[in-house]
Amino acid sequence: MLNKILSFSLQNRLMVLLATAFLSLAGVYLAKKMNVDVFPDLTAPTVTILTEAHGMESEEVEKLVSYQLETAMNGSPNVRRIRSSSAAGISIVWVEFEWGTDIYKARQIVSERIPMVREKLPKEVGTPTLAPISSIMGEIMLLGIQSDSLSSMEVRTIADWTISPRIKSIGGIANVIVIGGDYKQYQVLANPNKLSQYGISIQELLEKVKESNLNTPGGIFNEYGNEYIIKGSGRIYNLNDLEEAVVKQIKGQTIKVKDVAKVVIGAADKIGDGSLNAKSSVIMTISKQPDVNTLQLTQKLDDAITDLKTSLPKGITIESQIFRQADFIKASINNLQNTLLEGAFFVLVVLFIFLMNGRTTVISLLAIPISLLVSIIVLQILGYTINTMSLGGMAIAIGALVDDAIIDVENVYKRLRENIKKPKENRVSVLQVVKDASIEIRSSIIIATLIIIVSFIPLFFLSGMEGRLLKPLGIAFITSVLTSLIVAVTLTPVLCSYLLKSEKVLTKQAEGTRVEKWIQKHYSRALRTVLKVPKLVLTVTVIVFLGSLLTLSQLGRSFLPEFNEGSLVISMVGIPGMSLEESNKNGKMAEELLLSMPEITVVTRRTGRAELDEHAQGVNAAEIDVPFNLNGKSKEQFYEKVRNKLSLVPGVNVTLGQPIGHRIDHMLSGTRANIAIKIFGEDLPTLFDLGKSIERNIKNIDGIADAAVDQQIEVPQIRITPKRQILAAYGMTIKDLLEQMDIAFTGESAGDIYEGQKFFDLTVRYDKAYRNSQKAISDALISLPNGKKVILSELASIQSVSSPSSVSRENVQRKIVVTANVQGRDLRSVVNDIKKSINGAVNLPEDYRIEYGGQFESEAKASQLLLITAILAILLILWLLYYEFDNLNLAFIVLLNLPLALIGGIMIVYFTSGIINIAATIGFISLFGIATRNGILLVSRYEDLKKVGLHGLELLKQGAIDRLNPILMTAFTTGLALIPLALKGDQPGNEIQSPMAIVILGGLLSATLLNLFVIPCVYSLRKR
Repeated sequence: MLNKILSFSLQNRLMVLLATAFLSLAGVYLAKKMNVDVFPDLTAPTVTILTEAHGMESEEVEKLVSYQLETAMNGSPNVRRIRSSSAAGISIVWVEFEWGTDIYKARQIVSERIPMVREKLPKEVGTPTLAPISSIMGEIMLLGIQSDSLSSMEVRTIADWTISPRIKSIGGIANVIVIGGDYKQYQVLANPNKLSQYGISIQELLEKVKESNLNTPGGIFNEYGNEYIIKGSGRIYNLNDLEEAVVKQIKGQTIKVKDVAKVVIGAADKIGDGSLNAKSSVIMTISKQPDVNTLQLTQKLDDAITDLKTSLPKGITIESQIFRQADFIKASINNLQNTLLEGAFFVLVVLFIFLMNGRTTVISLLAIPISLLVSIIVLQILGYTINTMSLGGMAIAIGALVDDAIIDVENVYKRLRENIKKPKENRVSVLQVVKDASIEIRSSIIIATLIIIVSFIPLFFLSGMEGRLLKPLGIAFITSVLTSLIVAVTLTPVLCSYLLKSEKVLTKQAEGTRVEKWIQKHYSRALRTVLKVPKLVLTVTVIVFLGSLLTLSQLGRSFLPEFNEGSLVISMVGIPGMSLEESNKNGKMAEELLLSMPEITVVTRRTGRAELDEHAQGVNAAEIDVPFNLNGKSKEQFYEKVRNKLSLVPGVNVTLGQPIGHRIDHMLSGTRANIAIKIFGEDLPTLFDLGKSIERNIKNIDGIADAAVDQQIEVPQIRITPKRQILAAYGMTIKDLLEQMDIAFTGESAGDIYEGQKFFDLTVRYDKAYRNSQKAISDALISLPNGKKVILSELASIQSVSSPSSVSRENVQRKIVVTANVQGRDLRSVVNDIKKSINGAVNLPEDYRIEYGGQFESEAKASQLLLITAILAILLILWLLYYEFDNLNLAFIVLLNLPLALIGGIMIVYFTSGIINIAATIGFISLFGIATRNGILLVSRYEDLKKVGLHGLELLKQGAIDRLNPILMTAFTTGLALIPLALKGDQPGNEIQSPMAIVILGGLLSATLLNLFVIPCVYSLRKR
């Protein structure tokens, strides 16, 4: 089949050139149009359900709301995990679907089940609502808005009504979450003594305020040919109108709102706050919709922000250089593009040194851009983006892309030189020489390329996040390599027929290049020596291989390499029950400490949570974003310096992470750290005690950093319990009492006040002096049905008690989580030490259990899957080799390249990072295919020479010399092209590809070196 393609290509050379040009132009066009992102879509299809549970404490929210929702979602198609967090007044349930589930289908499933639950929820509970379609991986930018001249209320109003709508109007924006500043509110602050004086209840005041702020229709009438709309306009537009609203008339005296309450513009109660560089600020978190181009969307955001700056009041500043996913994408893509160019340069140098011919170099080199452009076309067809993974696959493949072309060109050029040395009457046409030379090595390069492709197949069996992360890399690599084979079969022979027919050049280089002669001379001498002691060579090789296997057992394990994002996300959690003011003090102290470091110029803090924010942290928790510039310093030393600085902040647990790494951890385990130790059970105090015990036992383990236990402990609460018998004596219902309490202490909405296009809440509640202490609450006046007033303590018992700050659940079970990061050691060994420590020191009560989650869990599953699929891939490689040689012994001889390659791969990992992660594992597997190519070339040449009568030492020498050039050229081009990637693992975008490149580079070095000596020795022993 391929021989027919070759013949067709040589007969239709112009058509081949035109088709190649068309594909190249199509690839260039699509490359400009394709979506560019940092990673493939890693967004787990998660649907978040937010439910307000007004007036409920955390355990009540858990039992009456979260549990009902979780139970309803259980059994839904493709649901892999359900998590919830219940705190006072709020329930957040996360329904996590299997990777690959369509997010719109997932939302439809959840939406259909919510009505089934709504009937079971208490009436005071709000309607469960779905959070917008976004995820933490979709958070693309943070904005800090502040002013030295405007109040925090004015800044928040500008953020809510000017900046946020402008950003939301940009296509592709999923959500804008605003936190910080003071939310403007029109407030009627009642004086209970004055209410009592005039016999007015707080409920009556609320109703009268509502009645004073409304519009009504009055129908229409026609007169003089015109239609007039009748409208009653009674809306309130200023404080004076509100103060003059009538509440009651007593004996001809009109009681107005201003007579019983203060009417003010104030700040609503806050459940979160924001800060920029230790100054009060409004922080905006901007999330994108799925499948939206991050770079293009960021550019639109930058343009919108630039426009906004011209129209905003003087004194408002917008800081956008806090967290920008686009910056990491640009840095990653640029680094990988530079790596591609540097790799291509190395390939160019190797080709020219070995061939010493510009035309052969150009022919071979053309395989690179054509293969990469076709890969882009395939990625576009399959719906993938240009990202660090797809570009990384191309970067790893770049050296291998010219291998098929090199082997073809080298053999064609060799046969053309042999042809030119013949008398003219014995020479054959250039086209015939090209065709025969290409057919001669065609089978070898096809099988070798197929084996390389087979070696990457295990990558496609990966599931979960690692599968979504690495599959585009595999697709890009396989497509590139497969395209390079097609190029070698079609375009390369055509170009050879056009560009390598110069008799003058062929005559000049008929005897080979200087480099070729020098290498052949020294290799021939070394090979002759080695072939005298083949058994010794094999014995030494086996010993070295066994030693490398022993070294392998000592290497550490981890999931993914750490990303180099140039930014920190610091989680700082204080004691539950801490007030927002106290939490802000700690946060400001932490910011000032961080800003004192020369590596840091910008610090942003978000404390607590914003309205409709799906982050379930209380006011005791803060998240600090810290971009940094190390200026050549060690990242580990910088992290340690940050930890030492923040240790001065009293009473907080600190966890360090990076924006994308933090989000990956959150998707894997629902926590912000590398390791999550989940304890399941019923009793919250017992869970907390077990968590603290585990924390104490693991925090001194070598490699553990930021060990912390969830602060799900008791927090102070004022509990008001109605005295039912006394209420009955007064003829008062529980509902009447609790409604008055709700309005008096919490506040109740009485509508909205409009200011042009803006509108703000109008609330009624007691003035602060009458609700801001336990005594004030006890002495609060409550209206009885007969109009009289009594203090609350007569109608209810008022106690200072405690209740859980929050309750977390997973798959309908209560849990508490101990988290930890790993620093300075590999993940698997740290986890093993943790398990040993817990098993030896922690006794679990009956019905309590521990689960370990986090990156190591994914690493274990992925490693096991890769091992199984790698064995299957090796068996498939063996079958391909048997198909090629029709001899099992020869197939096993070629397969010897696998252990030869392992030696170098293992040793280079040992002397570099000392850790095998998923990326390095993929490198080992792909190495099998790349290393096998040289063995195929050598053994197939031996078999060809054997057919023409050569045997013994002459056969071994001649076959090795004939294939020395292509073996070294393919090894050098593949290896040297990987050097930039291997050396730049600390640069953004190279983190995952670098460990793969290092493994392939080391394995290729040992496989090539040993292949040239060990394979001839094994082949010689087989012949004896």
